[in-house]
Amino acid sequence: MRKNSIKNTRINGEVQRELSTLISREIKDPRINPMTSVVAVDVAPDLKHAKVYISVLGDEDSRKNTLAGLRSAAPYMRSQLARSINLRNTPELTFVMDQSIEYGVNMSKLIDEVNKDHNHNENLQDTENEDEDDFEDEDDVEDEVFTVKDEYDNE
Repeated sequence: MRKNSIKNTRINGEVQRELSTLISREIKDPRINPMTSVVAVDVAPDLKHAKVYISVLGDEDSRKNTLAGLRSAAPYMRSQLARSINLRNTPELTFVMDQSIEYGVNMSKLIDEVNKDHNHNENLQDTENEDEDDFEDEDDVEDEVFTVKDEYDNE
C-alpha cells in the first residue's frame, strides 16, 4: 500500500476518529487536558506505526502532562483500536504535539487587534474631517450673509 493511496487516507481518517472518541470519552487519566484534539494521523503503509498529531489548548505544563498521559495510555488505546478497526496489523501509536490550532488562535487575535487599531484610526480621521467640514460650512454661511446684506444695501 502506498503512502498517499485512497486506502491509506481512509485508514488515517478512521484511526483519527476512533482515537478522538477514545481520548474524549474513555480515557480517565487526570493528566489529559479536556481540550485535547487529534489533528491528524499518519499510519505507515505497512500498518505497523502511526504518528498521532495532537493539539492541546492550554499552557506548556498542561501540554507536557497531556503528552505524558497519552503515552502511558497508548497500549490501552492500541488494544481498543484493534477491537474497533479490523486491520491486518494494529499500529503502534506515537504522539506528536501539533500547535497549529494555538498558532491559528494567536494569529486571529493579532488580526483582530490590527483591525481594531485600523478602525479606531479611521474613526479619528472621520471625526477630524467632519470638524473641518463644519468650519467650511460656517464660512459659506458668513459669505451668504454678506452677499444678502450687500444686495440690501444696494437697493
